[in-house]
Amino acid sequence: MKKLTSFVVEDNLLALEMLVNDISENFKEIEIIGTAKSVIEAAKLLQKTQPDILFLDIMLGNDTGFDLLEIFPNLKSKIIFVTASDDYAIRAFKFAAIDYILKPYSLEDLEKSIHKAKLQIEPRKEQLNILKQAVTKPNTNLKKISLHTQDKIIIVDIKDIIRCKSDNNYTNFYFKNGSKTLVSKTLKHYSDMLKTHGFLRVHQSHLINKSEIKEYIKSDGGYLILKDNSNIPVSVRKRTDVIHFLKGL
Repeated sequence: MKKLTSFVVEDNLLALEMLVNDISENFKEIEIIGTAKSVIEAAKLLQKTQPDILFLDIMLGNDTGFDLLEIFPNLKSKIIFVTASDDYAIRAFKFAAIDYILKPYSLEDLEKSIHKAKLQIEPRKEQLNILKQAVTKPNTNLKKISLHTQDKIIIVDIKDIIRCKSDNNYTNFYFKNGSKTLVSKTLKHYSDMLKTHGFLRVHQSHLINKSEIKEYIKSDGGYLILKDNSNIPVSVRKRTDVIHFLKGL
């Protein structure tokens, strides 16, 4: 039986190696014919060959996987997005991706997506139904997220995060065990990801776990004291959201 060909686009080397290994070791019917870590690199390789399945990370440095698909509007590959956030589901639907895998994924997640890709011979209506389900059933039960640092990927429980603080294009994560991790994504990225998981953007530079609030001090412009005794400023724009949340407890 002829193997299916695949191509992996992922800008984080460790994540790239992990996905390649998972595919190679567990799906012998799939041959990986190439990898790329940027839109430009991927575009050059896809001009020469189009794989059966394209595993595509969404955030690729300053570009996105959607930029790559704009370059190849007639791409025949079955697209499986690999992303840390399900907020991109609508755009994935627009580009007719067969599925998207949320990081950190399991082998079961990977197997389901590959199975869906194999079913592409079914009528297009069935393909759209699969995508429609993915869009209308967001993952509100997410318990863990993967954080990409400069030299590794760490998996953390969302409940263990106290707060996040912006550092230009990076984000500092503060945990209940007293540790801190600098991650190479913006605060907005995590604010969008975690807003349905008990987190509140209280300031341009601060995202907090609502369950970690201890006090709200109205003086000095308004600020929060969290359970780790950190003081977090509340912007004028966010003050109403904070008070509304606290009144609802």
